[in-house]
Amino acid sequence: MLFKELAGYYDRLSSISSRLEMIDVMAEVFKSASKDEIKPIIYITQGILVPPFEGVEFGMAEKTIEDAIAFSTGISKEAVEKEYRKLGDIGLAAEEIKKKGNIKRLADRPLTVSEFYEKMLEIAKMSGKGSKDAKVKALSYIISESTPEEAKYATKYPMNALRLGLGDATMLEALSVAFCGDRKSKEKLEAAYNLCNDLALVGDTLAKKGIRAIDGFEVSLFKPVRPALAERLPTAEQIMEKMGGRAAAEQKYDGFRCQLHMGARKVKIFSRRLEDTTEMFPDLAEAVLREVKAESVILDGEALAYNEETEEFLPFQQTIQRKRKHGIAEKALEMPLHLFVFDILFLNGKDMMKMPYEERRHFIEKLLKNCEIIKPSTMIMVSKPKELEEFFENSIENGLEGVVVKDPKSSYIAGARKFSWIKMKRSYKGELSDTVDLVVVGYYRGKGMRSEFGFGGLLCAAYNEKKDMFETVSRIGSGFTEEQMVQLRKALEKDKTDNKPVRVDSLIKPDFWVYPKYIVTVKADEITRSPTHTCGKEKLNNGTEAGFALRFPRLVGEEAIRKDKGTEDATTTKEISEMYRNQKRVSIEEA
Repeated sequence: MLFKELAGYYDRLSSISSRLEMIDVMAEVFKSASKDEIKPIIYITQGILVPPFEGVEFGMAEKTIEDAIAFSTGISKEAVEKEYRKLGDIGLAAEEIKKKGNIKRLADRPLTVSEFYEKMLEIAKMSGKGSKDAKVKALSYIISESTPEEAKYATKYPMNALRLGLGDATMLEALSVAFCGDRKSKEKLEAAYNLCNDLALVGDTLAKKGIRAIDGFEVSLFKPVRPALAERLPTAEQIMEKMGGRAAAEQKYDGFRCQLHMGARKVKIFSRRLEDTTEMFPDLAEAVLREVKAESVILDGEALAYNEETEEFLPFQQTIQRKRKHGIAEKALEMPLHLFVFDILFLNGKDMMKMPYEERRHFIEKLLKNCEIIKPSTMIMVSKPKELEEFFENSIENGLEGVVVKDPKSSYIAGARKFSWIKMKRSYKGELSDTVDLVVVGYYRGKGMRSEFGFGGLLCAAYNEKKDMFETVSRIGSGFTEEQMVQLRKALEKDKTDNKPVRVDSLIKPDFWVYPKYIVTVKADEITRSPTHTCGKEKLNNGTEAGFALRFPRLVGEEAIRKDKGTEDATTTKEISEMYRNQKRVSIEEA
């Protein structure tokens, strides 16, 4: 497939507002491509070069790309900046400049998708002295080889700014349609994706070997598994009823989710978003090699700062100081971490994920016996709601978030939110006392005292997993510090757009739409019904339609934007609905 053809498909996708149409167009892309082109097409469409856990990034700032456009077209950098400011999109600026300049292509033949991808990968791997200039020249040559339409995406790709509105779920359905004839194989493909965290590998395998080969995906060392997730229930009674009268209750830690892989005297640590964070936590990596006696192992746990002398867990606001690029060794000495392990996925070459939790826990305790830094999470078996309540209250008193209750017979279900794990963070007493993580889909200009910041509030959404859409649930105008307002405006300005993004479902129009990219943590008094929000929108008993909304929402946390979560890790529409129904006060319209 020529890169020009792929650019044409991207233009079609950019003009589509229906998710089903997007699936069909993307399926057409896959069917039109050769089997060897499936992998690069998926990476390009995702806006990445390799899976996130491999840590290969473009390393190109806006200014570098502007330099490349100027170098390739022969116009001044000031002219490029002016066009960029006018259009608000680097790709549209590159396309327009190429059209106006009427510059002939330097290449003697069109660029293929595979050639384009390989050239971009080469640019990303350039490093060392003079690498910036080398990257500018290499990208400028690609732009010179390109048509205006190709130049648009050649410049948007390194900024991860394709903005096509294609989520993982949509891509998986498109693969299913393209190679299986319908959407029915999406769940099987998703299960494979959850094990390897590499959508392109799933697509490549499906295209070359068929759907049967998808069943062969297994957990692998140094390829992070998408983490298991917990559902929510508000009371010990409901949790114990759901668990069938016997369950394992573990303390819930508020730190860094760490998936730790060790084998052949090598250690890799992956974050909640499955990015390689090994260099950030050298003390944990050293402790694993020193304390864990195994040939190979994959552990799932939470790392947090812990005061050995007082036996106290430090709050997340202090623990998060360990997340840094500079001064790592000094901070590790000042604030050492402990890893509290709550699951094991792999041991000495054996997949442990299908093993019942109770058996996996036995292996954890045996493996980590007498370890000082890498420890089993605190866990007790409970059979009565009162026992669970007492354990929960003790955990809260110790400065923890609450507890996670697990079905002793359950397997480790990668990437899924199931009732085999249930979190209990606080009791609901007619108000929403838990926080939610929401996706920013728009923002407002500042008025009055806030006008100097150019920021007045956010329009936020929950994630609907079934629809692969972001549904509005709240307008947030309080809880911001002056520093956070500045931080949010600067970040959101880069991703604002004139039109509502394809994956956003909203009846409200903010001053500026924003491509779904940023997560914020929000606290509210309760969840209510609202005719203006689309989250969980349905017909009520009185015949009207309404969604869910947060009452008196406010931003919480020192950092305005959560960097440890992606948009599809946000609180889901299903969770919002369950939290609403778990409130003890029933709204008038549903009474």
